[in-house]
Amino acid sequence: MTHSPVTTANYRFCIVNCYPQASRENFDRQNVGHPHDLIRDFLSREAPNSSSEIVFVADPGFALPEGTSISDFDGFIWTGSDLTVYHVDDPRVSGQIDFARSLMNSGAASYGSCWGLQMAAQVGGGEVAVNPNGREWGIARGIELTAAAATSPMLAGKPAKFDAFIMHLDEVTRLPIGTVKLAGNEHTSIQAAVLEKGDAAFWGTQYHPEYNLFEMGRLIAARSVALVKEGHFPDEQAVASYAADMQALYANPQSTQLREKLDVGDDIIDPQIRELELRNWLKFIDSRAG
Repeated sequence: MTHSPVTTANYRFCIVNCYPQASRENFDRQNVGHPHDLIRDFLSREAPNSSSEIVFVADPGFALPEGTSISDFDGFIWTGSDLTVYHVDDPRVSGQIDFARSLMNSGAASYGSCWGLQMAAQVGGGEVAVNPNGREWGIARGIELTAAAATSPMLAGKPAKFDAFIMHLDEVTRLPIGTVKLAGNEHTSIQAAVLEKGDAAFWGTQYHPEYNLFEMGRLIAARSVALVKEGHFPDEQAVASYAADMQALYANPQSTQLREKLDVGDDIIDPQIRELELRNWLKFIDSRAG
């Protein structure tokens, strides 16, 4: 079956990698996929005529590519990060807050997962803190849409209850005034929201629509020490086995045995469900272009 992309427009996107350089180097050493590559893969399938440029917003002296400004891009897509958004005295964080604020003041359209939702909340005057339930890792279970999600373009077509990929320690504890919660689960009350200011919109999810079983397996394997220390696994071999099962299911998504073992359904396996928020964002970009 031929795949029909969301848009064939010649958009120009800026992928905002929010990890500091040391963390990106760790990704290479630990064989973890870079999140900007996951976004580029998505865009290659769903917006094949678009172009994208990657910027590293946590690096000292960050600036947009030479000769460009915010208005040169049709949208900005933020990756996750292992920084802490409320550490506002950390220049790797404060620079990102300043940039996000500039985007909102300029009327830009942004999408961000994990760190992106936290950044939107921080910039809008909300609050982010350590999640008292601890790390939410691998798969977020039982995310439920709120009544407000019924009219949200971000979640149009999403199941009323679903699972999604996730990896975080902090959570949004209070949304900015006027920003409405769109989804949550027992572990993390606020899983999705849209911050709006004039023409600007920052779509944020705590979960990761851009990940798949293969990439989450790689990330879980790299987090093995922390996952064992926090009591999620008895030892690192158990982590490796779990990650290997994820990757095996990615290679053979019809495996009933692996689906049952990992307790995953189509909302995790089928990109038409899993990536829906990102595809809806592309439709939103289309609507802005008129």
